[in-house]
Amino acid sequence: MNGYQRIAAALKGEHPDRVPVMLHNFMMAAREAGVSMREFRGDPQALARSFIQAVETYGYDGILVDIDTATLAGALGVPVDLPEDAPGRTTGGRISSLEEVDCLPPVDVGRYPVIQVWLEGVRLLRGYFKDEIYIRGNCDQAPYDLACLVRSMEDWMLDLMEPEKHALARRLIAYCEDGTRQFIRLMAGTGAHMVSNGDSLAGPDMVSPALYREFAFPSEQRIVDFAHSTGLPYVLHICGKTDRILEEMIATGADGLELDYKTDARLACDKLKGRAAFLGNIDPNAVLALGTPERVERKTRELLGIFAGNPRFILNAGCAMPATTPPENLRAMIRAAREF
Repeated sequence: MNGYQRIAAALKGEHPDRVPVMLHNFMMAAREAGVSMREFRGDPQALARSFIQAVETYGYDGILVDIDTATLAGALGVPVDLPEDAPGRTTGGRISSLEEVDCLPPVDVGRYPVIQVWLEGVRLLRGYFKDEIYIRGNCDQAPYDLACLVRSMEDWMLDLMEPEKHALARRLIAYCEDGTRQFIRLMAGTGAHMVSNGDSLAGPDMVSPALYREFAFPSEQRIVDFAHSTGLPYVLHICGKTDRILEEMIATGADGLELDYKTDARLACDKLKGRAAFLGNIDPNAVLALGTPERVERKTRELLGIFAGNPRFILNAGCAMPATTPPENLRAMIRAAREF
């Protein structure tokens, strides 16, 4: 099997010939290719070159094409800071009150330059690797997360505490859902094998499971259905300890869940078995970036042992790997998977 075939098999619940590896390593890939983050988000050739070098250096199976968590927000008019050598980040909200939601302009994310770089980078990677390496075109933020950024995180959290504002909050999520759908539709046209979104601000580390169920879960379900309508599988990522919302995350219909290291892997294995693929969940900081190769290998083998016999498993970090991750640590993780 090649890398594409391994990941495709795992998503279907078929046993691959060995544990597939898909890496959330865009910052590390850019750093090792000598590409600044400004160049990475501004030049699709540089983006593609970074991932090509990473795959050819480490020999993993699937590329997660990511740029930052601020691109869709920027496309919706949220102020964004674009540092030279760090991912973009939002610097405030687009609206000063939820009452402004009906005054927001129509969504057209395809006009935003970074979106076009992201899309063209995926096209270049698919053209280079064909169906040898699995290409996951991440589509930035899910609607709940995006609404949080449009309003600003602090104000959004306060708004949700006021029941009289809930109807307006849902209208903002619906507005942001249009942006997420547009990005997925555009990504589906690039040749990506899969699409995905992050909704980490909806997780239990940020809001209660009750608020997650009321505001984030319905839009996640609709986005999964929309992604499937394009003919592509879909992965949902939420950071933090997601134990209390795993059932709902599975109920979105996502083909896979990319889960953080804080989530109980044994619990996730039990709940996801036969229902969705597990992607993760090695600690990207304390283990991969700051640990020794021996610790990385030990933690990887522990995780592999939990999922032994479960074909719906794709090894990854629990979230984005720091640019400073030592190459020997990444090799140790991949080696443990290859030898399992």
